[in-house]
Amino acid sequence: MVEAKLETEVSKFMSYVLRHAPDAAGLTLDAEGWVSFDDFEKAVTSKFDVTRADIVGIIENSPKKRFALVDNRIRANQGHSVEIDLALKAVEPPAILFHGTSLANWPLIEREGLKKMERHHVHLSGDVETAKIVATRRKGDTIILRIDAARMFSEGHSFFVSDNGVWLAESVPVQYLSPDAGTL
Repeated sequence: MVEAKLETEVSKFMSYVLRHAPDAAGLTLDAEGWVSFDDFEKAVTSKFDVTRADIVGIIENSPKKRFALVDNRIRANQGHSVEIDLALKAVEPPAILFHGTSLANWPLIEREGLKKMERHHVHLSGDVETAKIVATRRKGDTIILRIDAARMFSEGHSFFVSDNGVWLAESVPVQYLSPDAGTL
């Protein structure tokens, strides 16, 4: 097993390459974000002192399940800034979803809603606890936002869910947002 510090570095590199800069590792993603695991392994092992088994362990043991490994191909489950089609199917969301963010972002979000920014979608959580974990990665004080997903969906907005359970939306307009009273 890889030491924790190295495992974190390798995981961050994997995310960077599969989400944002495949060319930085000499890789080319297909239209749905997949790349040969053999090629990916070569790129990772040329940069880090890890084995194929170490890479598979990072994928399988990641609590966030950021990567999908299927039929000797790998891709990131979501969070891409490169143009890909994850081939997600629209699905009906739970009635309420959540989004954890920095409290400093709230004034802008309160005026403009949640926007995908540099990503393909806004990332939402199915429960408050996951949103809190996401929020703690932000700088400063945090806030958990409650999204009226049932009303959004009934009014024609699409939702998707990635392979690792992250809920995705194109945007979340202001009228569907409120600070979660239980988390302030």
